[in-house]
Amino acid sequence: MDQIAGFIGRKSINSVNRILDLFAFTYRIGRLIFKRPKEGRTLVRRIVLEQIYFTAVQALPIIIPVALILGSMLIVQLAKISNQYDLGKTIVLLIVRELGPGITALFVILRSATSVTIEIGYMNIFHEIDAIEMTGLDPVRVICLPRLIGITTAMLCLFIVFDIVAIVGGYAIVWSFTHIPMGDLLSQIGKAITPTDITVGIFKAVCFGITITVTCLYRGFSKIKHITKLPPITSGAAVECFFYCLIINVIISAVFYM
Repeated sequence: MDQIAGFIGRKSINSVNRILDLFAFTYRIGRLIFKRPKEGRTLVRRIVLEQIYFTAVQALPIIIPVALILGSMLIVQLAKISNQYDLGKTIVLLIVRELGPGITALFVILRSATSVTIEIGYMNIFHEIDAIEMTGLDPVRVICLPRLIGITTAMLCLFIVFDIVAIVGGYAIVWSFTHIPMGDLLSQIGKAITPTDITVGIFKAVCFGITITVTCLYRGFSKIKHITKLPPITSGAAVECFFYCLIINVIISAVFYM
C-alpha cells in the first residue's frame, strides 16, 4: 500500500509541476506579443502566415465535408423529436457550444499538433535551436510566438467555418434531399443563439488553440537524446492536448451555463 500511495503521490506532483510549467511557458510566450523588436520581424510574420495556411486553409477540404455530414445528420435526427424539444435551441447547444469547438480542436490536434511536435523535436535533436541562439535571436520569439498566433487564429477561423457550414449547409442538404419539414429552422436558430453562446464558442476556440500550441511546443523542447524517442513524445503530446481540451471544455461550460 505504501508503494502504491507513493506512486500516486509522485504522479500527482509530476502532473502539477507539468501544468505549472505549461502556464509559465504560456506566460513567457505571451509576453513577447507586446514586444516588437526589429530583428526577426519578417521571419515571424512569414511563419505566422505559413502556419495559418497549413492549419486552416489546407484543412478546409476536410473540415467542410465533415461539418456538412454532421450538421445534416443532427438536423435529421433532431427534427424527429422537434415536437418535444425546441429544435433551434438544441442545434445551438450541440453545434455552437459543444461540437464546433470540440471537432475543430480534434482536427487541429491531428493536423498541426503532431507536426509542430515533430518539427520542434527535429530542430532540438539537430541543434538548430542552438544555431538560432548563436545568431542573437530568441528561439521562443522566432519559433514559439508565430506558431502560437498562427494556430490560435486558424483554430478560431475553423470554428467559425465549421459552425456556419454545419448549420446552414446541413439545413440546405436536408431541405434539398429529404421531405422532412424544417419549418422556420434558421429563424429558430437565430432566436435561440445568444451573445453568450457566441462568446463561449470563441473563448473555447482561443483557449483550445493556445493549449494545443503550448503543449506541443513544450513537448518538442523537452530533452530528446535519440530520434527514436520522438514518435512516443509526439503521440503523447496529441493525447495530452486532447485531454486538456476536454478539461477546459468542461470548466468553461460549467462557468458560463451552470
